[in-house]
Amino acid sequence: MYKLEIQNIEGIAAAAQQFVEAMGEKKVFAFYGKMGAGKTTFIKAICEALGVEDVVTSPTFAIINEYRASSPLYHFDFYRIKNLREAYDIGCEEYFYSGSPCFIEWPELVEELLPEDTVRVQIEVHEEGSRTICVDC
Repeated sequence: MYKLEIQNIEGIAAAAQQFVEAMGEKKVFAFYGKMGAGKTTFIKAICEALGVEDVVTSPTFAIINEYRASSPLYHFDFYRIKNLREAYDIGCEEYFYSGSPCFIEWPELVEELLPEDTVRVQIEVHEEGSRTICVDC
């Protein structure tokens, strides 16, 4: 368990770099937070820290985006799925167990499909706009 504090948008790259350094061998990361908490923005910064040169956007309509760095990375947004069948239909379990990094927004909707060793990342927004990123809290 650890926490990262992001005071403003200028601090996100440094926080993302710290996150990447702490990832270790873990591959599946579930990002929890309210709408507008900054899940996509933080994942974008993580992808940049990992060397992704593609444009990183929320896969809200596609459900999954694939990016390339030294290996593929997968970015999921399950906000729009209506049931677990939709997650099964896109083959999300194959991605989760592929050995490639997976970053998941709205994991609450597919909780029972997540691997046991999924890293849970909670993003909390404070009144003044700063964020606390709590990993495995």
